[in-house]
Formats: sequence, C-alpha cells, structure tokens
Amino acid sequence: MDITPYVESLRQDLLTTAEAGGAETRAAAERLLPALEPAVRLALMDALSQAAAEITSELPAGAVEVRLRGREPELVVDVPAAPAAAPLPPEDEDDGGETLARITVRIPESVKARAEELAARSGRSLNSWIVGALRAATRERVIDIDLSGTGPRQRGRRMTGWV
Repeated sequence: MDITPYVESLRQDLLTTAEAGGAETRAAAERLLPALEPAVRLALMDALSQAAAEITSELPAGAVEVRLRGREPELVVDVPAAPAAAPLPPEDEDDGGETLARITVRIPESVKARAEELAARSGRSLNSWIVGALRAATRERVIDIDLSGTGPRQRGRRMTGWV
C-alpha cells in the first residue's frame, strides 16, 4: 500500500496553511517538513495496525497483519484453509430405536445448493446427507496421546476434542 500520496497531501496542506502566516512562516514549515515525514508515516502505520487488529478480532478464523516492504506498509490477510470434511456415515446407520425429530433450518441458498450437490455426489438424499453430517459433527472423538514422551501410551491421560 503506497502511503506516499497521503504524506504528500499532508505536506501540501501544511504548506498551504503556512502561506497564511507569510514568507517567514512558510520557510519555517519547509524546514520542519523533512523531520515530520517519518512521524507521519509512523502515525499512519499505527492506524493501519490498529485497524488490522480490530478486523482480526472480528474474523472467525485467520488474521490481518501489517508488514513493511521497504518504506511502505502491506496488508496481509491470513485465512486458514477449510479442513477436509469428515467422511459421512452410511445412510442406513441404525438410529438405535430413537424417536425422530423434525426441525426447520434456514440457510443461505448457496449453502443449500452445495449440500444438495454433495448429497447427490454421494448418492444420498439431502435429508440423509444432513443427518449423516450432523452425526459426524456431534460424535465424540477421543485421542490417546503419550504426554510423557517416555514410551508406551499411559492410560488415563487423554485429550479430547475435534479431529
């Protein structure tokens, strides 16, 4: 992002304002401007960094960073790639005799179209594909991890969460 036009605009505004004070004021402003430019660039950098931090705090995932390339700031957006979808269980998975419930879900048309496409690709109805996706998303997953680093897995020391 080239901030030179903003620095130059401020420079011109200061010189125009100094004109009102006469030749001596303009000469003083011209002497101050070379020292003022780095401070203006730093202030703009601070403003961009604050904006990036506020945007990052509003993002569900990822970050916005401000980096310097030479004398110019560069905004970098880092959004993690979407994780691969978990395989869906087969359509005829046993309900375990549970009573079925009916719900209404409002979703964007584009999400519905994508879900229909994925359901058709797997040879399933949209309803059974959604049920399978919900089952996969709500199934508890437990992973045993050796936390000691000394050998075989130790029972009782487990981490749980999404995989």
